[in-house]
Amino acid sequence: MNFRSLKYQAGRLHWAIPIGAIVVVILIAITAWVVIQDEEDAKGAQSADDARAAALASEHAPTTGDPNAPVHIVEFLDPACETCAVFYPLVKQWLQEVPGKLRLSVRHVPFHRGSEYAVQVLEASREQGLYWETLEALLATQGQWTQNHTVVPERIAPAIASVGLNMDRLKTDMNNFDVKLRMEHDRKDAVSLMVRATPQYFVNGRELKNFGYEQLAALVRDELSKAESTQ
Repeated sequence: MNFRSLKYQAGRLHWAIPIGAIVVVILIAITAWVVIQDEEDAKGAQSADDARAAALASEHAPTTGDPNAPVHIVEFLDPACETCAVFYPLVKQWLQEVPGKLRLSVRHVPFHRGSEYAVQVLEASREQGLYWETLEALLATQGQWTQNHTVVPERIAPAIASVGLNMDRLKTDMNNFDVKLRMEHDRKDAVSLMVRATPQYFVNGRELKNFGYEQLAALVRDELSKAESTQ
């Protein structure tokens, strides 16, 4: 019997067992890390989705159309934005063409110089139940109260005179805490959603990435088609 050979084999076995155990432990640790990392990534993605959904919820925003409509359009709008003035009537027409299918929420983003004043007017008009009338009057007369893409505050009152607002109350309401809170809410949500220009549209949470009338219409049609297929 070769004792030296047995001793050598025993030595190899002695080391093989702990090395094998170490390898198993390492594999288990790696697997556990991968699982944990996947869970963390999933939680992160869910958290981002939740934050996006919250920013688009628009519960405090003026909304028109059937509240149970399957397609929700959220528009980030600057009342001094010329393109916003062009697109708003088009979207309003869609709501009329497919009643019960669409609803529109408007969020305010004052990108133009002095536009905060116009947004304050809009938010304050809600206190008198005349938001949509005021918005449409402002957009229709935009050229009267803006100059070189800058809002001229003293020209706004004459531009919206036909709406029937109590102007004294409007001036008081413009400084209300609720008005400023809603404006700040919109600002934060616009930052969260990385809104950099107006009008910016989201349709059932889907961002309109390539701006244009046909692109927006196609996005709305796609969501309408999805809604109809699930009924």
